[in-house]
Amino acid sequence: MSISSFLEKHYRHFNAAACIDAAKGWVDLINNGGKMLVTLAGAMSTAELGISLSELIRQDLVHGICCTGANLEEDFFNLVAHDSYLRIPEYRTLSKQKEMELYNNGLNRVTDTCIPEEIAIQKIGKHLLALWKKAEQENKRYFPHEYFFQLFESKVLEEEYQIDLKDSWLYAAYEKKLPIFTPGYEDSSTGNIFVANVMKKELNNITTIKSGFEQMQHVVKWYRENSSIGFFQIGGGIAGDFPICAVPLIRQDLQEKNCPLWAYFCQISDSTTSFGSYSGAVPNEKITWGKLDENTPSFIIESDATIVAPLVFQYVLEKALTGVKKTLAEVLLHKE
Repeated sequence: MSISSFLEKHYRHFNAAACIDAAKGWVDLINNGGKMLVTLAGAMSTAELGISLSELIRQDLVHGICCTGANLEEDFFNLVAHDSYLRIPEYRTLSKQKEMELYNNGLNRVTDTCIPEEIAIQKIGKHLLALWKKAEQENKRYFPHEYFFQLFESKVLEEEYQIDLKDSWLYAAYEKKLPIFTPGYEDSSTGNIFVANVMKKELNNITTIKSGFEQMQHVVKWYRENSSIGFFQIGGGIAGDFPICAVPLIRQDLQEKNCPLWAYFCQISDSTTSFGSYSGAVPNEKITWGKLDENTPSFIIESDATIVAPLVFQYVLEKALTGVKKTLAEVLLHKE
């Protein structure tokens, strides 16, 4: 039984039904010529969401990514240091003394997984520093993701990859030259390293990495150049709030009233429903802000994204590709 068939048989009510409804909405969007923006909050890269997300990117079922700086860099950390990660199943009962022991051993804990400081974070930081210096010398400036793309292009770390490249969503995005938006990059580990090097005078120009305002311009430009774009949000916070504001910016601040609203919306969140919290707000609230319409297909799945997202992704992969193949077959039959 395929994953999509399994879900259709067993996922019939409540959050399970919401998963199916959201996945079907995504398939409908793609089969009607639409595109999808996926936003990544939380620690999705360290949760190795790339295993399922990367194939969606390769199959042209995801057309843009907005993520936190942590998700951007942690996919690359995992790529080069996976074998040295330490998993701690009993993370819920760790004592403060055990946490200090992990810290003293250079192990940064993300829920049940520890990222090694030296061979992941500091190693990548040194390679990025070389790229930042090069950009500065050439009087060039880039978005955060473009420096990571340059790491792929240089192949300087190629011999150190410890997972299959097909399981890296960032590498899939690099191959597809996917637009990536990274608001708030400053609070990431490599963003901290960049600022530290500016303060130490290793770098002279703090604008070598393009700013959040330029990121917003980039989102708006991308949105205007495309049509019928859906919004699939994992978690809350800046990764979701930043790009969804592009539409009211265009419609209200640029006064382009004909700009279409987001064509689809889904959020996976375990946040308590609350109209005072962005992460916990139901989709209807976004209507009042000029982001969605009363007829926009909208879904909220109240669950753990590490469990739900791969299932939705696989459903879309199976069903959307079937639709594409069917469409191609119809075209060929019509030509005959």
